[in-house]
Amino acid sequence: MKLTIFDCDGVLVNSEEIYLAAELEFLQSIGAGFERKAYAYMQSFMGLSPAVWEAKLQDSVEAKTGTPLPRDFCSQLDHISTLRLKADLAEIPFARQAISNIATLRCVASSTPAARLRWKLQHVGLIDLFDPHIFSADLVANGKPAPDLFLHAAMAFNVLPHDCIVVEDSANGVIAGKAAGMRVIGFIAGHCSEEHGESLLRSGADMIVEKYDDLTAAIERFCTTT
Repeated sequence: MKLTIFDCDGVLVNSEEIYLAAELEFLQSIGAGFERKAYAYMQSFMGLSPAVWEAKLQDSVEAKTGTPLPRDFCSQLDHISTLRLKADLAEIPFARQAISNIATLRCVASSTPAARLRWKLQHVGLIDLFDPHIFSADLVANGKPAPDLFLHAAMAFNVLPHDCIVVEDSANGVIAGKAAGMRVIGFIAGHCSEEHGESLLRSGADMIVEKYDDLTAAIERFCTTT
């Protein structure tokens, strides 16, 4: 294996749990709460590009409530999320230490728009581990769960897909990685339940890793067995 491709939200930084809380609270406030709360919502909406997320959520809320999302839903939610990110965004514990010890090439491939993606990595002090190899869904026609972004990252390094490992915490990201022909590690940090890990396996993840302490060994295993 030659290249490890990291998702950002929920893998490098704790933004996924920040977004998740803000989105669920706001949906509840407009009468569009999700049953089983985080688990059901995570399965459907984590890892999508903003445009795909908004379209899918619009359809879901309209089916649930009979009415569309408020016109200013996204702008209100973005304002709330931005305030929380500025206050609470942090590196996933031990990310820097583990990533620094990985022997393969590395990059980030995230559904987050490019400017905000770089801001997140800069804010928590991880950008130097990846710059300039920071790829956003802005760069491709189709975001996750399509494989386009991961294939773009592999091409940037002139590496074949089967020589790549993807580290993802969302079902949509796992599906994208497998569709690209890559090995996928399902990463379940603090915001993910054991139930979510089982879902990542059903989505095609080759293995599940619960914390950075175990990630380096998992990548080394792929490198020595393929």
